Amino acid sequence: MGDIKRQRKKYQTPKKPWDKKRIDMENELLKEYGLRRKREIWRSEAILRGIRKQAKELSAVEDPEKMEKLFERVKRLGLVGDNPTLDDLLELTVRDILERRLQTILFRKGLANTPKQARQFIVHKHVMVGEKKIRWPSFLVPKDLEDKIKVDLEK
Repeated sequence: MGDIKRQRKKYQTPKKPWDKKRIDMENELLKEYGLRRKREIWRSEAILRGIRKQAKELSAVEDPEKMEKLFERVKRLGLVGDNPTLDDLLELTVRDILERRLQTILFRKGLANTPKQARQFIVHKHVMVGEKKIRWPSFLVPKDLEDKIKVDLEK
């Protein structure tokens, strides 16, 4: 009975639920990136928080090996360019994370007419990244797989 791993929440809800400025910003992001719910924005914020937190901790400890691993991971995702610095990691925004989602990349490459159509292609299993069919619009596309995205509507 203990085989099933319990899924845990990968986001945090905002501390002030009725902050007008934040709500307006989130609604703008929802429209721009074709997201379904604000939870997707909160998840991106959580990813960003994790990267920043790790960068701050590693800079305090001054562990160059672990810092290099963090730089490699962030560079592989395409969030920063070559030779990133600590400032580059701390300057990342939610938009940087949302730009690396499969749904956004599909739309930006012109493989879909709208972000919502891109989402539909992904959910309906028409999109392949490399040799794998990906069915999650939130999939963060690594830089090396960006050119290997294909849409196959023959099904």
